[in-house]
Amino acid sequence: MKDTPIIKSFDVHKIRADFPTLHQQIHGKPLVYFDNAATSQKPKVVIEKLQEYYQETNSNVHRGIHFLSQKATDEYEITRHKVQALLNAKHLHEVIYTSGTTAGINLVAHSFGQKFVGEGDEIIVSEMEHHSNIVPWQLICELKGATLKVIPVNEAGELDMEAYKHLLSDRTKLVGIVHTSNSLGTINPVKEIIQLAHQYGAAVLVDGAQALPHAPVDVQELDCDFFVFSGHKIFGPTGTGILYGKEKWLNAMPPYMGGGDMIKVVRFDKTTYSDLPHKFEAGTPNIAGIVGLAAGIDYVNSIGYDHIGQQEAKLLAYGTQALESIPGVRIIGTAKHKTSVISFLIDDIHPYDAGTILDRLGIAIRTGHHCTQPLMAKFGLPGTMRASFAFYNTTEEIDQLVAGIYRVKKMFGKA
Repeated sequence: MKDTPIIKSFDVHKIRADFPTLHQQIHGKPLVYFDNAATSQKPKVVIEKLQEYYQETNSNVHRGIHFLSQKATDEYEITRHKVQALLNAKHLHEVIYTSGTTAGINLVAHSFGQKFVGEGDEIIVSEMEHHSNIVPWQLICELKGATLKVIPVNEAGELDMEAYKHLLSDRTKLVGIVHTSNSLGTINPVKEIIQLAHQYGAAVLVDGAQALPHAPVDVQELDCDFFVFSGHKIFGPTGTGILYGKEKWLNAMPPYMGGGDMIKVVRFDKTTYSDLPHKFEAGTPNIAGIVGLAAGIDYVNSIGYDHIGQQEAKLLAYGTQALESIPGVRIIGTAKHKTSVISFLIDDIHPYDAGTILDRLGIAIRTGHHCTQPLMAKFGLPGTMRASFAFYNTTEEIDQLVAGIYRVKKMFGKA
């Protein structure tokens, strides 16, 4: 697979030409896509790679000596090398393929929890977690008689780090923490969180689904024990994900699922499992998706995180200032360290009603609780409107959102 050439300068209009979905009309209006925290749009190189795989390579991996199987296996494993480089994982076998962030968290909750969590132990999560980083831990706590503890969030949408320090104890077995909040855009001090947890011998899982599309991650520098992300958030196909885990934990944990490709020898009296990473990769995977993920990673690398960060910082600053200037608009989540997400409310207008009107104007935002119901309860809200930006968005699109908000206010008699 050839890597996408690295661009030397950033031209957002040239970048947008790489994304076919952006160039369409919705209800007769040009699409403004501000739902990137839910899923990113896909560049042509990813779409073409999926088509190429199914047309020219389609075969199962690790199981055939014929040409197509070998070719599929080679492309499938190339992705693992690209992910290792992307995350700076120490070992290639620390990269486990999953179907997404949710699958990765559930794998760790089940396998780590089964081996290392017992009655009276404690697991810590935060008040701003996505449901996928809450419910799996609740399930293992119920199963093992452990206790789930919660780091509170302040009114700005930042973690109360002093409270976190007091929650840690010798009973703490694992801390599950989101790197970047999908609802508020808050960037958490994960390195400090990890260092504090390690003082008590606790492992730390970082939910990186919302972080990796916006900034580079070095798992060795962070010293996290587990890191999970979804391919579809980083401009790759849906149904793909990665679990990074330190070798010592992955070797000690039992398999999550049993089946083909995760075994060495199967007998009715005893089965022995494959070495890492295949121990955790049972069954026929989403081969095309994983191959397509490599193209997505190449594309991100071709843009460069410096360019991505600069463009998205500009969009966040411009969008925040623009929305704050609108009478009756209230931004939820004002952390000092944020990524390109703005959650907001318009007067007393229900988010669903406002979102429906914006959709008729061709503007795609997310409305609701964003799979963070405990966080919404913290703020006493049923939900918010969320505009989330990617590097292919423009300030002109934000101007269209502002005009759309004024249209909403006028329709509800708030102008």
